[in-house]
Amino acid sequence: MSHLIRPLRRLTVAALLTVGLLAPVPASASTGPTPTACPASVAEVADCWTGQDATGAFYAMAVPHQWNGDLVVHAHGGPDLADPTDASRSLDDLDRWSVMPREGYAWVGSAYRRGGFGTRMAVADTEGARLAFEAAFGEPERTFAHGQSWGGDVAAKLVEVHPTSYDGVLLTNGVLAGASRGYDYRVDLRVVYQYYCGNHPRPSEPQYPLWQGLRADSTMTSTGLRARLQECTGIESAPADRTPLQQRNLDDILAVTHVPERTLSSHLSFATFTFRDIVTKRLGGRNPFGNLGVRYSGSHDDRALNRGVERFVPNLRAKRDLTWDSDLTGAVRVPTVTLHAIDDPTAFVEHESAYRATRQGAGTADDLVQVFTAESEHSSLSNSGYAAAMHALDTWVTTGEKPTPASVAASCPDYDATYATGCFIDPAFTPSSYDSRVNARPLGRHWPTMPAWLERAWSHVPGIGIAP
Repeated sequence: MSHLIRPLRRLTVAALLTVGLLAPVPASASTGPTPTACPASVAEVADCWTGQDATGAFYAMAVPHQWNGDLVVHAHGGPDLADPTDASRSLDDLDRWSVMPREGYAWVGSAYRRGGFGTRMAVADTEGARLAFEAAFGEPERTFAHGQSWGGDVAAKLVEVHPTSYDGVLLTNGVLAGASRGYDYRVDLRVVYQYYCGNHPRPSEPQYPLWQGLRADSTMTSTGLRARLQECTGIESAPADRTPLQQRNLDDILAVTHVPERTLSSHLSFATFTFRDIVTKRLGGRNPFGNLGVRYSGSHDDRALNRGVERFVPNLRAKRDLTWDSDLTGAVRVPTVTLHAIDDPTAFVEHESAYRATRQGAGTADDLVQVFTAESEHSSLSNSGYAAAMHALDTWVTTGEKPTPASVAASCPDYDATYATGCFIDPAFTPSSYDSRVNARPLGRHWPTMPAWLERAWSHVPGIGIAP
């Protein structure tokens, strides 16, 4: 929104290069940054570049023609399991969050050096993308981190690991409970599904503990997994076309796990393929998950379910390594704004309760403002809401004026006049506790899961965490 770009900083990229305020981009460098076509949503307002850093991570950059002097460093979600082969993932993210360059912010995002899980790896590559931007264009006036979904966890960890590099952070639909507890509902789904369906694996197939997600040598595909889910629950059929057993299986699975029907397939896929990646590739076959002591409820026969569901306890070193890699200490003092869809079907809104408890436990809750929006998607929100939240964060950093959910909601219509994507912020909403949505494990109600003192102690453990 051009009327909100700070007037004294309305200089085009070409003008900045001419007067020497920006270093010229070395277009001949083999790893970039080299000029590239911007996504159509950005092409009229910015110039774009792509490159590859020394770790092999691809990145994309955008600098608005009327740059306001600030930079948004983006952390993408996932994790994607396939290794990136170019910067297309980052360009896709730029397209999805085109609102940032359209609001005058320069933008940079990394595709990460490899696929698969690794929060600290993603943190390092996101920081590498920031450094690549600064090497090309000089130091921005202010630098903001942004992440959505798993990228919210990455961005939140980024500002903990690099506290002096960022002036503020925006976390949208973030997986903010970390992995040690943030995936417990998918652990529950994996075992509850198998109890009712018994086809993942089938009795005729090689057996493996369900915490593996999938055995290492399995050739199952996402299509094959969806076929098994359909076989058991009839989820892709109209309710009238399901058998009574399919309907009961579906009803029980949904009631016990609190997973929405429309994302049941994607959650089961994560609890299959991403769990295999975490356990087999990242933790050397060790189990970081547990469900001992959990009492499942909501089915047509809870007693039988709790007698028959598979139980296991985590390997303590595996749980430590996963916690070290992805859990948040809350020890961050930069202004933090979160924006979360109330009906997010993937990263439940109760992740925000876990993050607030984490920040309270760390004594940094005064630097946190949480905003909730009456939307029901996970992968993207209204551009008007993004712009309002980003402007609130920018104003907080610039003037010290802390926003409120009501003030963000009040500013949203100004942005909606440009984007016409709607304003859905609900200033009165407060999420329930994380434990109200996800079964707590014994002694598993305290936040943060990894206090700063424990992170410091673990930092001296050789080989801790997940290798990049």
